[in-house]
Formats: sequence, C-alpha cells, structure tokens
Amino acid sequence: MILTRRAVSAGLCAGIGAGFGLALLPRRAFAAFPERPIQLIVPFAAGGNADIVGRITGQIITEQLKQPVVVQDRAGAGGSIGAQMVARAEPDGYTLLLGSAATLAIGPAVFKNIGYDPITSFTPVGFISNVPYVMVAGPKAPAKSVQDVIAYAKANPGKLSIASSGIGTSLHLSGELFKAQAGVQFIHVPYRGSAPALTDVMSGQIQGMFDNVTSSFELVRSGKLRAIGVTTRERSAVLPDVPPIGDTLAGFETSSVYGVGAPRGTPQAIVDLLNREINAAFEDPLIQRRLTELGVDPITGSASQFGALLATETERWRKIVERSGQRKE
Repeated sequence: MILTRRAVSAGLCAGIGAGFGLALLPRRAFAAFPERPIQLIVPFAAGGNADIVGRITGQIITEQLKQPVVVQDRAGAGGSIGAQMVARAEPDGYTLLLGSAATLAIGPAVFKNIGYDPITSFTPVGFISNVPYVMVAGPKAPAKSVQDVIAYAKANPGKLSIASSGIGTSLHLSGELFKAQAGVQFIHVPYRGSAPALTDVMSGQIQGMFDNVTSSFELVRSGKLRAIGVTTRERSAVLPDVPPIGDTLAGFETSSVYGVGAPRGTPQAIVDLLNREINAAFEDPLIQRRLTELGVDPITGSASQFGALLATETERWRKIVERSGQRKE
C-alpha cells in the first residue's frame, strides 16, 4: 500500500503503539548538540527528486537547529555509495542520510553484497515525505497512453528503451513491475541519476522512463515531456490530468517514502531531538503547502514508526524484486 500522510498517522500510529512516541524532554537538555554544521548525504545525483527533497530538508533542519546543514550528493550504485558513507560515519548526529525506499529497502533486496544492512547499519530518525512516480516519454514519442506503450512494446519487441536513475532504484523496479504486469519487454538503460536520463528522454535518444513527479512535472507542463501515467492510486495534485497506471494495469502501484537516518549507535537523545525538530517543521502548514506544490506528500511520525515502515517497505519491494527477477549476486 502506498503511504500518505493520513495513512501514516491513522495506520502506523495505531499499529505500533504508544511506546514509540516522541520524547517530550525540554530542548535545553540537548544544548550541546549541534555545535557545528551537519552533513546530510543525498545518495543520488544533483537535480533529481532526492536532491530536491534533500535540499528542502537541509534548509528546514538549518532553520530549526540554527546550525548549517551541508547537503552532499554522493551518487552511484543505486544509492549504495552514499548509504555506505553514512553507515561508516561517526555516530554523533553530524552525518545524516536522506533515506528512501531505494537505499533502505530495494537495494538490499536487489544486491547480495551491498555493503551495509538497512536494519543494523542505521538508526531511523524520522519521516519526511512520500513521492509518487510518473511514466514519461519524449514530446515526439508516438505513445500517449499506457495502452499505447503496451501496444507499441508488443508490436515492436526489443525496440522500446526505458531509462532509470540506476540499477536497483525504485524507478528501475517500477519499470520492471510494469513490464511484468503488462507482459511486455523493453531495453533498460540505467543512468547515474534522473537528471541525465531525463535529458536523453527529452531529446528522443531514449523513449521513456519512470521518474519522480517532483523532478518532471514542470517539464511536462512546459511540453518538454509527455506524461503517460502516475504510479499511485489517485491522481497527482500537480498532474491532475494524468491518469493512474493502475487504471489500465490493475494493482500497479509504486512510490518512494523519504526519511532521515543516522549511523547505528547515534545517541537516542540526539535522535529524539532531530525527530522532534523535523516533525515540527513538516507539520507547519506553510511548509506542507510548499511541498505539496512540488508534488510531495509530507508525512511525520516517530523514529520507531519510520523504522517499522522501512521493514514493511523492504518486504513489499523484496516481492517486486523477486517477481521481476532482478536479484543480483
């Protein structure tokens, strides 16, 4: 099930229990932290959805904690390079990870030796957002609907090329799920992030891709891309005229949940402080409206709720990986 802010508050809070509530200790108890700038590692290329969400999050944490948050894009290997960097960092709260389904759920399901364990290598800090995906094509592509894409792929086996932001990412696996459910074949072309992939889709070198709504909806609005379908059950607020892919392929549904993680062993007092300050910011109506306008659904919750959600997401994506045959040894 794809999570929304309402689903998190109504479902997870009820199922996990009061023992995972936020610590209600006074802010002055953590006066020693932070004393210097914090690094927020975004494990994907600049210009993509993760970078957009990461920079907004960095700005928000900066404003809340009154210390600079330096956002660093460390792309590569489906997000695992940046995740490994955080997993090996000092557990002092000064190195954080912009975690997502790709790095904390999909990567370990795809790669046997990814270099970290999503459960034992990180301490969950808190939610940020849920982001839907959209299937896009170049403006001159013949396909204008999901039905068109399926018909073209069946009539031209091996000729349809679909890009992704990298092997093992949620965008890659969304394409593999589409292929499996539609009963079609296409050529997967992995890139080092969404931005270069989108460039080739717009130029016509690649015929289409799954992308985050946040990094592509303006390109759709300007006519540089054509939106084929969104991956959530409901239409996106920023692409209201684009139907869900699930209207054609029953049960098709993917998206990415974003949150903040820290190296395992980070003191609980620091985790609680970061969680509370991030929640306070993302519950602000002005910030919520700002994110919604970017196609992002902000969500909040405790650190333990975020950890429980990651466990659920890991199992969901593991099944998708198995179904698509993408497990790598």
